[in-house]
Amino acid sequence: MKPVDVRAKTDDELKEQLANLSKEAFNLRFQRSSGQLENTARVREVRRDVARVKTVLGERFRAAQAKKKG
Repeated sequence: MKPVDVRAKTDDELKEQLANLSKEAFNLRFQRSSGQLENTARVREVRRDVARVKTVLGERFRAAQAKKKG
């Protein structure tokens, strides 16, 4: 997922996507520990996607806080 795609989404969509990515990361960890994981690169992709989503949500939150303090 590209950062442009993440920034184009609303906060609600990002929160939903974050929940989905967290579930996927959980499942990938289980697959890796049981030796069933075939695409090991997916773990890294999901982890980075989670970081991208959290970064954008944090930026938006801080921007909203700055506007309130105005």
